[in-house]
Amino acid sequence: MTKQELRRYIRVQKKQYTSAQLAAMSEDICGKVLRSAWWQEAGTLLLYYPLADEVDVRSLVQNAYNNGKRVLLPVCRGENLELHLYEGEDSLSPGAFGIMEPTGPLFAVEDYSEIQLALIPGMAFDRVGHRLGRGKGYYDRLLPRLATTRLQGVCFPFQLLDEVPSEPHDISVQEVIA
Repeated sequence: MTKQELRRYIRVQKKQYTSAQLAAMSEDICGKVLRSAWWQEAGTLLLYYPLADEVDVRSLVQNAYNNGKRVLLPVCRGENLELHLYEGEDSLSPGAFGIMEPTGPLFAVEDYSEIQLALIPGMAFDRVGHRLGRGKGYYDRLLPRLATTRLQGVCFPFQLLDEVPSEPHDISVQEVIA
C-alpha cells in the first residue's frame, strides 16, 4: 500500500471501534507506558495532546505533571512544532487543527538532549519502528532534533502493522507501545 492508501485503511479501521473501546485501549496503553523504566526515570518528557482518534495520553500528561516531571507539549507554528512547557489543564487553549496547546512559555532549549523520553503519535507503526504520520511532516521536521531522546511510538493495536512504507529520511522510533 502507498502511504495515502494506508492512511485511508487505518481511518476505516478506527471506525470499527466505539469511543468506549478506544478509551479502554488507550487506558491499557497508558498503563504500559507508566510501567516502563524509561517513563519512570525520565525527568523531562515530550508528550502530546491527542486528537479524538489518537491514543488518549491525557492521563500521562497529568501524571507526569503531578509527579514533578517537566512536561513539554508541541505547538504548531507555521510548518514546525515548537515545544512549550505544560503548566496544568488551565494552561491549554485550542490551537491548530483543534488540538489543545499549552499557553506556557516556549521551551528554550539549546540542547534537545534534556528531553529523555518522547511519546510520538502516528497513523501506523511497524514492528521495527517505522512511523506513518498524517502527511503534514510536523514530526518529520521535529524528530531529527531529538537524536538522543528515547522515542516511543504509541498506537492502538490495529495500527501496529508488519510493514509501514518508509523513506531514507524517515526517523524511526526505538519502541512501539500498542
